[in-house]
This record gives sequence, C-alpha cells and structure tokens, in this order.
Amino acid sequence: MNVVLFGATGMVGRGALRECLLDEGVHRVLAVGRAPTGERHEKLREVVVPDVADLAAVEGELVGFDACLFCLGVTSAGMSEAEYTRLTVDLTLAVARTLLRLNPAMTFVFVSGTGADSSERGRVMWARVKGKAENALLGMGFRAVYVFRPAAIIPMHGITSRTRWIRVATTVLKPFFPMMKALLPNHVTTTEQLGRAMLKVAREGFAKPIIEARDIARL
Repeated sequence: MNVVLFGATGMVGRGALRECLLDEGVHRVLAVGRAPTGERHEKLREVVVPDVADLAAVEGELVGFDACLFCLGVTSAGMSEAEYTRLTVDLTLAVARTLLRLNPAMTFVFVSGTGADSSERGRVMWARVKGKAENALLGMGFRAVYVFRPAAIIPMHGITSRTRWIRVATTVLKPFFPMMKALLPNHVTTTEQLGRAMLKVAREGFAKPIIEARDIARL
C-alpha cells in the first residue's frame, strides 16, 4: 500500500507516520506539509509546500497512492467560525479534490474528533464545522472515506503536541496515563493505536464510515 500523509508534523500525524514506516505492508509514504518532519527513512519522501490548499505545482508527486491519512487540524480556540471553516473545511476539500482526481480508487481517512456534529446545526461551533467537513468528504466519490473521531489521545514514543495547552495537560496527566487507559479503554487511545487503526481501516475497510473512540479501541 502506498500512503500520502498530511499533517505529519502534528501529534496525530507523527503517530501515523511512525506506524506507516514500521508497517511492512506500506511500501511508500509521501508526507506533504508546510514544514519538513525531520525523519529519514527509505520509504519516506517529503514534499514541502507553502500552501497545502494549493497543490498544483506538486501534482506529479501525488499520483499512485492507495490511501490518504489526513491528520491536519487546528484548535478552534480564539478563531472565528469563518476562519476555522477555511482551515478545517475549505483546505481539506481542496486537498481531497486534487487527490480524488489523481487517484480515483483512493481511500481517504480523515481525523475529526469525538462530538463532531453531523447535523451541522448544533450550538458548538467547532463541532458544526467538523461535521460539515465530514459530510462533504463522505459525498465526494472516493472508493471509501473513513472518519475517525478519537477522544483523549495519549502521545507515545517521544511525540508531543504543537499546541501549548495540550503539551501542558500531557505533562500534568502523564503519571495517570496507565490508569486512564485501564479505566476508560473505549475513550482513551494512544498515538500508536490511532496510527495502527487508521492503517488497518485504509487496508481492510470497516463496517461503517464514522469510527468513534470505542471503535478505535476495538480496531
């Protein structure tokens, strides 16, 4: 399986990249983003672009992929709905349209979040916007689209978040991670488990397109 990965410098994306490089069934990984990952591996190629929403100059690099793991995401804190929509919906769909045109048999895996609002009419802004992105992707015409909605994510193997408050929370809660995982196995996952689950679904499919935290645990 050949995988193109977006968001490989973030916490979730780094976990996905690690699992891609470790998985013997993944032959080629292309990481696309605005900054290099710093990783070196024989399977890995990186494309650095100034604007992820505009891939016209690198389309030749994007052909021949079986799956996309889309791990790009930003916190909605302090953002207007219009700006959060631009970064969560517009950017995602711009990438997806390009990939679909170049790889019509591709499986697209989108990392959303628990509580995303499929109705797009709820009171919580970020949930409405995530739901809008999910719905648009599910109707685009890929061979398959899977939406992951993780809840709490524990970073492993030296991975950290680029969001300050998440780094602080991770440091404070780190001693309690084993207990959290044991007591709430259907609500707490790790970057390792999430990466493996995304690859498993990209390779084998799943019974439903929206994958909640409890499904990630089973996967």
